[in-house]
Formats: sequence, C-alpha cells, structure tokens
Amino acid sequence: KVLRTLRNHWKKTTFGVCLLSWGGNWLYGKHCDNLLRRAACQEAQAFGNQLIPSSMPLKKATVFLNPAACKGKARSLFEKNAAPILHLSGLDVTVVTTDYEGQAKKLLELMEATDLIIIAGGDGTVQEVITGLLRRADEAAFSKIPIGFIPLGKTCTLSHTLYPESTNQVQHITNAALAILKGETVPLDVLQIKGEKEQPVFAVTGLRWGSYRDAAVKVSKYWYLGPLKTKAAHFFSTFKEWPQKHQAALMYLGPTERPPEEPEEKPSRPPLYVRLYRRLRLYLSPPPKEIPQEVTPEDWEKLKLSTIELSIATRNRQLDLTRTEDFMDICIEADTVSKGQFVSRGSQKMRDPHTCPGGSQCIQTSRCILQLPEGTEGSFGIDSEEYEAVPVEVKLLPRKLRFFCDPRTREQMLRAAGQ
Repeated sequence: KVLRTLRNHWKKTTFGVCLLSWGGNWLYGKHCDNLLRRAACQEAQAFGNQLIPSSMPLKKATVFLNPAACKGKARSLFEKNAAPILHLSGLDVTVVTTDYEGQAKKLLELMEATDLIIIAGGDGTVQEVITGLLRRADEAAFSKIPIGFIPLGKTCTLSHTLYPESTNQVQHITNAALAILKGETVPLDVLQIKGEKEQPVFAVTGLRWGSYRDAAVKVSKYWYLGPLKTKAAHFFSTFKEWPQKHQAALMYLGPTERPPEEPEEKPSRPPLYVRLYRRLRLYLSPPPKEIPQEVTPEDWEKLKLSTIELSIATRNRQLDLTRTEDFMDICIEADTVSKGQFVSRGSQKMRDPHTCPGGSQCIQTSRCILQLPEGTEGSFGIDSEEYEAVPVEVKLLPRKLRFFCDPRTREQMLRAAGQ
C-alpha cells in the first residue's frame, strides 16, 4: 500500500525526496562546521594553557570589526568562528565595532599602545585601518605592530596571499584566527596615494581607474539577472561613447634596490668597559669628516597614455620574500578593444581585478605621478573603495607592514622562491 500510494502521488513524493535531501545536506554541513569550530578551539586552548611568568602581562589584541561587511553578517561570523579562538588563546582582546564608513581612521588616531591589531572585515576595512595607522604622528613605531586579518567581507583579496585556499567559509575564518596565534608574519608593501589637497590614502592591493572598474560597480544593480548580471553590466556600459578612452600623463621612476632586512632582535648592549674604550678611542682619534656627496637628480620617465583602464598594483598577490628589487606594477591596457572583448574580459576582471591582459603595456616603478586633464570625471578604486579621480602621486613603501600568515603559506612562498 505504501508503494502504491507513493506511485500514485509521484509529484508530492518527488518534492518530498528533494526537500529531505536538501535538509539532510544542510544539517550535515552544519555538523561539519561545528566539528571545524571545535577542533580550532581545542588548538587555540593549547596556546591558552601555556604558562607565562607572573611578571609578564597578557598580550593585548585590538580587534576592529566592521559589522556591515558581508551584507551585515560579519558580526555573527566573527562571534561564532573567530572570537572563541581569540579568547581561548589567552589574549586580552578588545573589540572595537565601527558604526559608519571612515570611523576606523578616526579611531586609529586615538588608539593606545597594543601588541596586536586584528582587522575583521573586507578590503575596505583593511584600507581604512592601515590608512588611520599610517596617518598617525608616531606611525614609525605603530607600523611595527603585527597585523592580523580575519576575512569577513565580500571581497577579501589579501586572504588569498596570507592563507590557504578554502571553499568552506568557516574553515577559512578559523585558519585566519589560528594563524594569528601561531605568530608567523610576512612583510607586505603599501602604496601611499596622495592628492594635492587631501591627506594621503594607503592601500595594500592597488588603484584602478577605467571602464572595467566603472562597470564592476554597477553589477549589483542587475541582481535580478542572476549569473548574467556581470555580463549585463559590462554590456550596457558599452552603450556609452565608444571606444571609452581615459587620457592622462604619467611620470615614473624605476625600481629600487631592496636593502637588507633588519634583524628582529636587537643586539645585546656591550659591557661597560667596552663602551668606555670605544668612547675613549673616538675622543683620541676622531673619524675624518665625510665629504658631502652630490645628490644626483632623479631620472623621471614621462609618458602620455590613452587607455581603457589603468591599474597600479603592489606585488603582494605574488609575494616573493627573496626579491632583490622593490617595485609596483603599472598596467596600461590598450584602448582598441571591441565591445565583445570588453564584455568577456569584464568577467575575468571581476575574478581578478588587477589582471593585465595581453597587448597591455606593463611598467615596473617605485614612484609615479598621474596627471589628469582638467574636467576629468569618474572615480578611482583604491582597495575596492571609491575615491574621486584627481591628480595623484603614488609612492611605494616597501615592506612597510607585517601581517600574520599561515605557516604553510609562508613555507610555500619560500619553497617557490628557492626553485
């Protein structure tokens, strides 16, 4: 009778089987996520159970949380996946929640001394925090504080450099939180972008200016088209004046040689008798006066460009710890692009915004000045944040900040550099 009933009501049976399958798969996924959280908390508790001297204070960690990231889900993701790990590790955690865009920059100006800075959000939150940090009067000291990044935003470009790739969001967040506890860091370059009037803005990924960026901003407006929304945004943008050319003048300097890295541990102070002997020797035989050397003028290269898109990016995406030169990449894309190529490349640009397609002009530079014609409209995209397009000077600050990374990722970087 049961089989006959199921056969007679095959539509309801099919719907019920699909619903049960989906529900079972959803429950199994939740169970796996809980197992991942439990394993990460047990690993974090091992750090918290370590004994420390009574005279040593607990390490202070200041977390800057953007609750608006990931469409308002960032707070829940942080409290479920990252906060328990940080508290179990024995850190003195202070969570600072931002209420509006740009607040993190102001809060960084008032931040007191801390041992760790943790950014919980997306690319925009990273850009705000490092900008506020490097705008401080005492940025030389605060820039040495190691920074952790917990990827909670819609776009988290930096996480692909610091942590192993993972399709599971819970595992990706727990890996990031555990990497902070393990203490391995890598130096990252920073771009200082300064206009004529405004304070400088700092970025760890890069700057974009052009038609692909303008079309990418409008993708969310075509949400009702589902997977076709990206192609639709780029297709409708071709209805404007075509070809879309962005003209500017560029001045730039070549790469600079990388100085040797300073040791992290300072050498111990020599004994008193050694110091007295050195001072006496300097007093009796002072060193000869140095002859001032002539400062050679900087050799600026000049270039007039007409492009569909210009991007200036750091090398943080392809991090090479053994590189002997410091530079950033400038990609000037050709303006002779058909509408079909523009639509197809737009999808590639959404996956990797700073990809440089064939036929583009690539320049390696340590410093550049971008001069725009009067009346230029449009916006820059600086680490996925929108800024008014104005003439700017972009300067590379090599190895300016240290970010926590997964030890496995760091080992892969060193192995790849050795090969």
